[in-house]
Amino acid sequence: MSVLLGLAWRLIVQQKWAFSRGLILSFIVLAMGAALLGLSGWLVTAAGAAGITGIALNIFEPSAGVRGLALGRAAGRYGERLLTHDATLRALADLRLSLMDGVARRPHEEQARLRGAEALNRMTSDVDALDGLLLRLIVPFLAGGMAQLAALLMLWWLESLPVGLSVFAIYLIGGGGGLIWVARAARHQARAAETALQAIRTRTLELLRGRADLAVSGQLQSEINRALEEVTAEARARRTLEALDRRIGAVIGLTTALAAGAALAIAGQMAASGQITPARAAIGFFVALALAESVMLLRRGMAEIGRMQEAGARVVELARTPERPIAPTQAHPVADAPLLRVRDLSFTRPGASGPVFAELNFELHRGETLFLTGPSGAGKSTALAVLAGLLPTSEGTCSVLGETLAHWPETDLRRHLTMVPQRSQLIGGSVAENLALAVPAGELLSQKAAEAALRAVSLDRVLAARGGFEARLNEGGSGLSGGQSKRLALARAALRNPDILLLDEPTEGLDAATARATLEGLRALLPEAGFVIVSHRSPDRDFADREIALTRRCPAQHRAKNTSRRKNT
Repeated sequence: MSVLLGLAWRLIVQQKWAFSRGLILSFIVLAMGAALLGLSGWLVTAAGAAGITGIALNIFEPSAGVRGLALGRAAGRYGERLLTHDATLRALADLRLSLMDGVARRPHEEQARLRGAEALNRMTSDVDALDGLLLRLIVPFLAGGMAQLAALLMLWWLESLPVGLSVFAIYLIGGGGGLIWVARAARHQARAAETALQAIRTRTLELLRGRADLAVSGQLQSEINRALEEVTAEARARRTLEALDRRIGAVIGLTTALAAGAALAIAGQMAASGQITPARAAIGFFVALALAESVMLLRRGMAEIGRMQEAGARVVELARTPERPIAPTQAHPVADAPLLRVRDLSFTRPGASGPVFAELNFELHRGETLFLTGPSGAGKSTALAVLAGLLPTSEGTCSVLGETLAHWPETDLRRHLTMVPQRSQLIGGSVAENLALAVPAGELLSQKAAEAALRAVSLDRVLAARGGFEARLNEGGSGLSGGQSKRLALARAALRNPDILLLDEPTEGLDAATARATLEGLRALLPEAGFVIVSHRSPDRDFADREIALTRRCPAQHRAKNTSRRKNT
């Protein structure tokens, strides 16, 4: 609960003036509702008494008050909704930025896992769940509490302290107890409904993306049935929540009846003894009825508090990712230094019993292509991530242009070093928009450079037949074959004109001739760049100048096998 309160305070502080005004308006709306019903009850009772006794009654001023309160309450409700909803949307927008900033600071491998549909759906749903934290929980709780206290003071002034205290105590015990009960009873079902909703979203995405494979394998109907089971589970949990909502409605209704009855009984005794008039005695009864709104506003928020707690905990965990160590403001490349110099480099995952790879040694010079080899699981992709600065080194040293890798500021490092991972991400949009991701902020994509990059990877004619730079790609860049997507990612990386290009399976999905033409085109486009290639394919191996085998350990007798092999080119 402390996490939820801390998150609520953070959201309120970001939009404190709008929330303050919204809270004041929300209180005014509740207070006007109570005053409206109380004044209306007084007017009806006074008019009835005047008719019986024949005493003249001025109904014009009370009637004007009733109309004024009704109009003021409607205007106040509009202003309160406008302010609180606008402030909530702005606060959630800031929270999304903080969340994505925290995700960006997460380790490389964890970020790769967060790209999945389930993780993205979860983050989206968590942020959406928190809009109720302010609109259905914090603001109604504060405004309702203020309205109850104001009613206590008003009834004390107009009738007596016992009337005000009885109404306040009954609502505090009955309404408060009922809300706490529904919060505890609904926690499990709210979580079940949210889990089922996430399962529906995930399974629906899997069905849409894999429907062809499922149909061919005869599993489409079974997967549809599983999705329907998730829909049934979500509906069952929602029905349980609706039943709980009806029960808390009954509890609040009973609480309202008790509060109104107590106010009427106490004020009626006072009216019978002549301490107050019957019309004034009716005020407490009708105010007690109106105060039900202050409790009703919390029904939905208390029912969803379990969902909010879990969502808030996950959001806070991601948003509080520690800052990465700040590199010096400027790196100083050393003239004539190797592009990459690696000495006894090792990487071990936290908690692992042994290194992923160990004692990697090499130097990469301008115009040179290095091939990292090893069996599946030897850590080749991990090694590229370490060389790219995406994962921290466990042991050993790595320098870029003579400067220690860790000393490079992120922006400067990416100008000199670019990596194309095995699963490169394209975006939905035009080919030009995908290529423009390589251009530094504030600069425009050069069509001449883009054409040269596409020509280098033998993709210019393919895309020209589809509409050229304006050819549209679908979500995730779908619409191209696997090999075409890989070559578009290579062209985008080449547009950065890096000194060092790290390539993970660069020719996957290409035939041998196209693979060779693609690598030769990249080399012609970037003659001075150093390439480090990870691959299982012979065209990539044959293209390299040197080959180094990765190993998990390097004893003296094995180190000789880990030496460089230079080709005659």
